[in-house]
Amino acid sequence: MKPVRPTILRGQKATWDASSFATASSEALRAHLERVRYGDFLLTGAIRPAFDLAIIPRAGYRIGRYHDELAGETLATLSIAASAEYLFDLFCDLVAEVGDEVAVVLESSHDPTVEGHVDLVRDEIENVILRSILCDYEELLLNDGYTGIAVLNPDGPTEVQLDEHKLIFVYAPDINPYVAIVEQYGLPCDPNLQLISEGEHLHLSDNKYRDEFDQLRIRLGVE
Repeated sequence: MKPVRPTILRGQKATWDASSFATASSEALRAHLERVRYGDFLLTGAIRPAFDLAIIPRAGYRIGRYHDELAGETLATLSIAASAEYLFDLFCDLVAEVGDEVAVVLESSHDPTVEGHVDLVRDEIENVILRSILCDYEELLLNDGYTGIAVLNPDGPTEVQLDEHKLIFVYAPDINPYVAIVEQYGLPCDPNLQLISEGEHLHLSDNKYRDEFDQLRIRLGVE
């Protein structure tokens, strides 16, 4: 793996010189990028925390509220950090709760000429078929720091997202069924949980993932 995306500093793009990585020697930086475990938390290949470890990755979830001004609705939210060993299984279990027929949005930041990410949408797909396809692309979804995916209920404001930081976010009118699933995995509720995306961090990828993303896009029929 190699870093192929600019450092992100507190949600804003920052230059390498303005980051904690600028003070690291080549050997220290290599060791930091190769470190995948922090206590009992295993990182995927997609993301690394700041060199100064201002936020140390750890498992847990927190509950919040999100107000959609356009729709005039307020939804409960779950923000989830899960260790790589069970991250994909947890995501699939949460997706299974969204509904029998779902919409899917693939998010791509592979094109360096595009600001932010590109959304590719399929309006309807059977949930069970979607999860079967996603299982074939588990490595991509977990380890590509340029790929994200969101699964939505087309009939209501419910969404489960696995973003580019390999964090899971849930938006739903009733969050309780999703909390029950998360707690089956033993994740603690922590209102003060800090997510790796909320501090300086690096996105990682590999050239092969661009091709795999295109294959997934074709399999899902998104455009």
